[in-house]
Amino acid sequence: MAKRDVRFNEKSNLLEDRVYDYELQDVKEPHLFRELFDYESIPKIAFNNRQVPINMPEEIWMTDTTFRDGQQSTSPFTVKQIAQLFKLMSRLGGKKGLVRQSEFFLYSQKDKDAVRACQDLGLKFPEITTWIRANEKDFELVKSAGVKETGILVSCSDYHIFKKMNLTRRQALDKYLGIVKSALSHDIIPRCHFEDITRADFYGFVVPFAIELMKLAEESGIPVKIRMCDTMGFGVSFPGVTLPRSVQGIVYGLNHYANVPHAWLEWHGHNDFYKVVSNASTAWLYGASAVNCSLLGIGERTGNCPLEAMAVEYASLRGSMDGMDFTAITDIAEYFEKEINYIVPPKTPFVGRAFNSTRAGIHADGMLKNEEIYNIFDTARILGRPARVAVDKTSGNAGIAFWINEYYKLPDEFKVEKNDPLVLKMKEMVDAEYETGRSSSFGDDELVNLIYVIDSKRIRKLTSYSMQ
Repeated sequence: MAKRDVRFNEKSNLLEDRVYDYELQDVKEPHLFRELFDYESIPKIAFNNRQVPINMPEEIWMTDTTFRDGQQSTSPFTVKQIAQLFKLMSRLGGKKGLVRQSEFFLYSQKDKDAVRACQDLGLKFPEITTWIRANEKDFELVKSAGVKETGILVSCSDYHIFKKMNLTRRQALDKYLGIVKSALSHDIIPRCHFEDITRADFYGFVVPFAIELMKLAEESGIPVKIRMCDTMGFGVSFPGVTLPRSVQGIVYGLNHYANVPHAWLEWHGHNDFYKVVSNASTAWLYGASAVNCSLLGIGERTGNCPLEAMAVEYASLRGSMDGMDFTAITDIAEYFEKEINYIVPPKTPFVGRAFNSTRAGIHADGMLKNEEIYNIFDTARILGRPARVAVDKTSGNAGIAFWINEYYKLPDEFKVEKNDPLVLKMKEMVDAEYETGRSSSFGDDELVNLIYVIDSKRIRKLTSYSMQ
């Protein structure tokens, strides 16, 4: 029977009954939650209608795993590419360091060279951290890297403990605590990656393990952080969902039952069920200061939480960009495409070339009258990405007029209207192309050529107008 403790919570101004002494349940057979994960059908979402309070931390931030988890899903970056992306990430995070940390592998010489190259940049943020498995051999790599913090893989579901490592819960716990103690003995902050937490026995292993970690933190005077890893994307943010799939339940439980401070809690999600952004936001709302992300959401299988998405989410929740430079998001996407040859799907929010582009004539007509009608925010000012119209058979006169105004960046007094003779003639020529079987949209060069064919003098006027 767990002991109980009644304390006054200064944040809620209420007396709270706290269960604080959960003990490890060293079961003989793995608990695999077959009622939810039978493997032969889609995983089930069960409800018990238990609610936990929103508990947004005073400070929230993002961390990055592009050069660790992210890089496992792409062609390896060069050291030069890593250093450039690291600088862009720092610019995005701003002076407050809202992109607080970035983690690296240490296994190859190139990994070590990349760490050194980013250290040599002398940037305050992101702080460079590393990632290792829970063994002494890996820890030797951390000691030689000159970092203050390292992630340590501590798988916490019985899928991993029993079926992958062939250990009991007690053996796994003792192994993990040993490597954490080793880190603390060298004054290195351990960040414990609770792998597969959304399939783990929360009260039988996760909370007791976290309680032991908090004891070590108190004894050493060094923080012991916990990364809640939704390794398979099973996390769900719906109100009243049962553990182990409840995102808010996991965050609240670690803070409330294991007394893990907000600043030591970090969420790491994957997008297997399209929930990665909402789950990360939920983790913030219910008490985790950090959410772990990657640039463009790259990562294992369906990927990690996109860093750019959480930067926008931060601004939405806080009502301020807090010094972040969102134009770095556009530069990051362009760098991936031009220097790394990574294809960014064009409709990807915030980073795709066509994320704020429309082909619908009725939308183009609205944007021609007032861009705000069909653009999510001032993307030109915030992201350096003006709203665009792709010209095809559905764009109409308004779409062509909008394209001319945006392409030539015409001041308001020189913008063309949809009934301009140039627009009408271009529309006629565009329609003729589709009548003969064309299926693709028109590129910028093709549209410029149409203007040249119709009225070559008009191009010079349009260019001169844009310079005024």
